[in-house]
Amino acid sequence: MSIALPLNPSEEELVQACVERQAWAQQRLYEVHYKAMMAVCLRYSNSADDAYDILHEGFLKVLLNMKSYEPGTLLTAWIRRIMVNTAIDYYRRESRRTTSDIDEARGLHCKVSSPIDQMAAEQILIAVQQLPPMYRAVFNMFAIEGYSHREIANHLGITESTSRSNLVKARTRLKELLHGKI
Repeated sequence: MSIALPLNPSEEELVQACVERQAWAQQRLYEVHYKAMMAVCLRYSNSADDAYDILHEGFLKVLLNMKSYEPGTLLTAWIRRIMVNTAIDYYRRESRRTTSDIDEARGLHCKVSSPIDQMAAEQILIAVQQLPPMYRAVFNMFAIEGYSHREIANHLGITESTSRSNLVKARTRLKELLHGKI
């Protein structure tokens, strides 16, 4: 018995093979999209460990729901949407389990010796991860993902004005973190 695996399958062939639950296609899909989706997950998480949890949960959803992918839609955008929704679901689950005091978050320090424009992306990511979960979620959804305040409010179960307020507070907190005031 011999199995022929395509060297460079088209997106359509890859999707069809994933629908048929072929392991090589699932692995290829994961490998191709891992780096970009990990970046999305890191923006929504408190730590790299949480980001891995979100990433793997998201890829499971992608693979289990591959039948609902509509050809003609950009596959990367479809996967990204699932990752963002998985991160939001993860945030909701975690926020029910733990509560944190905003005053405790003020005690976190981020020492910065150079101007923000010379900061490494990793340093900025660390600052974003230090935001309280609701601020981080609103900031990511608005500034990074391009959601409107209405969409954010619907996804997170808050009002539009709360979304706007949290965005302002997130930006203020980020400025403080990046300038070393906290």
